[in-house]
Amino acid sequence: MRKKHSSKRKITGKELSLQDELNIKIATLVELLETKGVLSKGEFERLTVMKLHEISKARAFEDLDEEI
Repeated sequence: MRKKHSSKRKITGKELSLQDELNIKIATLVELLETKGVLSKGEFERLTVMKLHEISKARAFEDLDEEI
């Protein structure tokens, strides 16, 4: 049986921002998946860079469209 995690966390160091927590969780997940052989970290990085570029470009076009 699993114990429920308390919503109150004991902070022993500097409190992390939500962005920091998400970055750490994603990095940990990628490392775990790579360790288990489910994911290639290199392939993940390549696809992520492509997706980020695609989304960034789309948002830039949206901003230009709003200005026109």
